[in-house]
Amino acid sequence: MRTNRQLIVLTHLSQLITLVIGFGSLILPLILWLTNRDKVYQMDENGKNILNFQISIFIYMLLCIPMILFFGLGLIGLIILGIIAFVFPIVNAIKAGNGENPKYPLSLSFIS
Repeated sequence: MRTNRQLIVLTHLSQLITLVIGFGSLILPLILWLTNRDKVYQMDENGKNILNFQISIFIYMLLCIPMILFFGLGLIGLIILGIIAFVFPIVNAIKAGNGENPKYPLSLSFIS
């Protein structure tokens, strides 16, 4: 296995592709993780963290949609989730670039 911090940083930042093309925040990191998890040191752990975070954010957003109709609080929840989904990939890309092990908040463990 080789060490490639730049690829790990790119994998964290690939979640932001949704801002450019409207989708892909789960697909692009999944592709990068599947193709490099056995080749790059710490890619497996980082990829699992990213995918768990993206799946969790998706589920939380789905839960906020009915709350918009019934409670009106769902809009606030969607805004907060949007900020979290934008900020934490950047923060964790910086941490990964410095050799730290990044963690995502609100992340449920689907892939272990």
